[in-house]
Parts: sequence; C-alpha cells; structure tokens
Amino acid sequence: MKFFPLIWCNLKRKKLRTFLTLLSILVAFVLFGLLSAIKEAMTGGISMAGADRLVVQHKVSLILLLPESYKARMEQLPGVDLAVFQTWFGGIYQDPKNFFMQNPVVPDQFLNMHPEFLLPAEQVKAWKETRTGAIVGRKTANKFHWKIGDKVPIKSPIWGRKDGAAAWEFDIVGIFDGKDKVTDTTSLYFRYDYFDEAHRGDRGQVGWYTVRVKDPKTSADVAKLIDKEFENSLAEVKAEPEAAMAQSWANQLGDIALITTSILGAVFFTILLVTGNTMSQEVRERTVELGVLKAIVFTNTQVVVLVLAESCVLAVLGGGLGLGLSWLITSGGDPTGGMLPMFYIPTRDLLIGLGLSVALGLATGFFPALQAMRLQVAVALRRM
Repeated sequence: MKFFPLIWCNLKRKKLRTFLTLLSILVAFVLFGLLSAIKEAMTGGISMAGADRLVVQHKVSLILLLPESYKARMEQLPGVDLAVFQTWFGGIYQDPKNFFMQNPVVPDQFLNMHPEFLLPAEQVKAWKETRTGAIVGRKTANKFHWKIGDKVPIKSPIWGRKDGAAAWEFDIVGIFDGKDKVTDTTSLYFRYDYFDEAHRGDRGQVGWYTVRVKDPKTSADVAKLIDKEFENSLAEVKAEPEAAMAQSWANQLGDIALITTSILGAVFFTILLVTGNTMSQEVRERTVELGVLKAIVFTNTQVVVLVLAESCVLAVLGGGLGLGLSWLITSGGDPTGGMLPMFYIPTRDLLIGLGLSVALGLATGFFPALQAMRLQVAVALRRM
C-alpha cells in the first residue's frame, strides 16, 4: 500500500487516455452484468424447477387441451401424489407489451403444489371466498402499482366470455412473494371455476397438468406410466420433468448460455487488447523513470509488482464501477426493485465479474511488467 500514491500518480499522468481506457472496461463489465441478469432470467428457473414434479401436456402440442377428468386417473397411478391443472389464458392488460402470464387454477390444489409461492393465510382465505378473485406476483404488482382491492380488466384474444363482455375483470385479493430469488413472481392466477363457467367453448377442458411424484427417484418411471395410461385415447399426453419443460421453453430462444458467452468473449478480447496497449504505452513512456527506480535499489520484483498493481487498479476500478452500475440498473440484488425489476444479477456472477477484472489486470500488465523487469539501468538512463 505504501506505493499506492506512486501508482495513482502514474495513472493520472495521461488523464484522457486513462479515462477512455477506464470507460472501455466499465462498459464491458456493465455488459457482463446485464447479460448475466438476462441469462439468469431466462434459465434461472430451470435449476429451481421441482425435482419431484412432472409436467403433462398434450402429446401433439401445448396449445391442445386435455380433459379435466384426467386428473383423477393420474392420481390413481402408482407413485403419483397430486395432480393439478392450469390453462394458458393469454390475456392483455392495457397494451400487448405488458406481457405476463395469467392462468386459471384451483386455489387449494395450486398452492399445495407450489410451496415456493408465499401467500398470507388471510389472502388465501379471501381468494377462496371471492369468485372473481385473483392473486398476482410481487413483481407484476409493483410494475403496475396494483394493490389488494383493485379491480383489473384483462382482455384475452383466446378466451372470449360467453356473455359477450370485452374483458375479464378480476379482483386482486392477494400478492404473493417467492421463496427464492429465482421464483417467478410475475404471474397472475385466478379461479378455474369462474373461468370454466364464463368462457365460450367446451366445459371441463384444461391446458396442462403438473404432477407431484412421491419419490423423485421414480420420476422417469411415473412419466412412462402416465404416457401409457392415455395411449390410444383422443388426447394422448407427454409427461416430462418440470426442469426439462423449462429448458425446452428457454431453448426456443436459442442457447442462452452460449450466446452470452460468445458476446462476452468477443468484448473481453477487445478490452484485453485496448488495456494491454495502454499499459505498454505507459511503460514505454516511463522508461527513464523505471531506470531511476532501479538505480535507487528497486528490485526487479518490486518493479514488476508496481506495473502489475497499476494494471490491476485500472482493471478492478473499471470492473467494479461497471458491475456496480449494472447492479443498480437491474434490481440491485432485490428482484422487486431497480430499473429492471424483472432481472437481477446473482451473487456468483458478481464474484465472477470481480475475478475477471483481476484476471484482466494481470493479463494486460504481464508483458509490460516483463518488459520493465528486463530493462537495463544503463540503457534507460541513456535516454535522459
């Protein structure tokens, strides 16, 4: 630390060059943070998907419906603990850009199946007592400034009302939080009995089932039993682990991990060249000063550490500022806050980012430090 004033003075020698290099590093790490948040939003739920849950959908396509009567048949199969159903509602609130999921469910069964949704007991009671009641996740409630007691009109291009009304009106009776940061709290759930009675179309049809198995180790066997149970029926099914379904949804957008890694690789390679060039220029311009330092008994090791420390300070400062800015732009560690409340940066990615900034400093300072170590005092002083 006693050499920090010297390091700081060297960085301030060419203020514009240092500032531009610092800005380049900052932008790179802002991009790293934002891409990490996007990757977590797209794939984070996959790792948290219930290991003991299966998703059962129509064998042909998710858009085709299944009979409500399948529930009782699945619950009679060996290894099945509970089966609950949902249906894709596809509603629009005010503007098509305001996308979030809304599904009709049976309250008690749904909350039993999904303990990751935290809802106060009095709100559960209100939901069961209010025919048009709905519960909504904290993120969406905060986004639209909804509160308990609000009436929310939602139009569905898929499910029209048999009374001809243009919109479905729901009473917000509960706002649920997530047990973990990656728990999805963007959806709205309303009562299936209200939906089934009011929509145009056949009664007793549902979108898909979530099935909880008694022993997660038997999930594959139970999935085969479910598929076999409905073979040759009018609505054959496909059962798969919940994580597999989440992965398939994510894969529709492409390999998110590969895309983000490729982008970051290109960005950091460019920053490596820019920062390395800056450090090389710094060392070349200070040839005489480095010679003087060696002449006053600075060892080669001290000179190497000095140059590496200067490179690391620049990289860590830019990286830290970039990560901090991206942390504030997203949710600041709180999935319900920030400028982008749908996204947050996992702690592990913040630590990886800090590690990358240190690695960047060491990599860009290595060759200039080697050059400084090999510098001969006589050669350096001759340039005075």
